[in-house]
Amino acid sequence: MHEHPPFPWMELAQIGFGLMGLSPAAFWACSPRELTLAAQAKGHGRGTAAPLERGQLTELMANFPDGDQNART
Repeated sequence: MHEHPPFPWMELAQIGFGLMGLSPAAFWACSPRELTLAAQAKGHGRGTAAPLERGQLTELMANFPDGDQNART
């Protein structure tokens, strides 16, 4: 008999509430399959992430520069 891993409710709740901005009513009205598909469409779940677009990378680099490469902390 095969043991299945537990359903990732915590991960989907974080995606649903935090990233997608679903209300609790909207989140709980979704089926697990709908939540999984929505998470995958947003680039989340199953260990995948949506790649950054060039503009997003440039913005991150501007907001969080590496600083002086010769400085020691």
